[in-house]
Amino acid sequence: MRATRLLAVVLLLLVSAWAGWAADGAPEVLERARAAEARFAVAEALELYREADRLQPDNPVILQKIAQQLSDLSLDAASDAERKVQAEQALAYARRAVELAPDNAVNVLSLAICYGKMGVYGDTRAKIDYSRQVKIEAERALVLDPNYDWAHHVLGRWHYEVADLGATKRFFVRLIYGGLPAASFAEAIRRLECAVELAPKRVPHHLELGFAYLAAGREADARASFARGLALPSTELYDDSSKERAREALARL
Repeated sequence: MRATRLLAVVLLLLVSAWAGWAADGAPEVLERARAAEARFAVAEALELYREADRLQPDNPVILQKIAQQLSDLSLDAASDAERKVQAEQALAYARRAVELAPDNAVNVLSLAICYGKMGVYGDTRAKIDYSRQVKIEAERALVLDPNYDWAHHVLGRWHYEVADLGATKRFFVRLIYGGLPAASFAEAIRRLECAVELAPKRVPHHLELGFAYLAAGREADARASFARGLALPSTELYDDSSKERAREALARL
């Protein structure tokens, strides 16, 4: 009998919480935000997610979405200074999302991506520190969700970009700044092949795998991977820009 009463109280509290959440308008705002995001209206989606954050503060899902829109919007900023400010804001929101939901792989990978964006700015030491953080957080996201295709993608791209630095640059990085974690083209290819296997219809997975093959000297495999990615329809924000990079790489071969 006591257990039945306890269950009834818990259910009542959950229903009350949901009723309050719905009454403040957050679900409707989130629906509009997702619709704007789906049509790549990044600035509009950002404002709507910020409105949802005002209605429902400390919601890690909303915080991660704000971080994502800020990160995406930074690509279209008018100056490096503006891009840096937006990247810093994105990183702050991503950190808050992870603090509130540390076991959510999407939040953790969002943090890795924001570290990667910040790596564009600052001196060499800052770039190296951010690069280390990208690897740490991408690996943590994979521990939380081994089948998360974007985590394999980010980690694969990290491996081929670091492995492609060249022996001289790696020597000086190690000598002056303590070095970067070990990276290899083989691991880059393995991770990106996993991403393709998990989500074969995602354009960037095929194209980044092509770049990894190219960095490893496997030109025929690179051409084939680029062709597969270019043949797919563009369905996500970065698909067209990824295709343009691949076409430029093919033109140089």
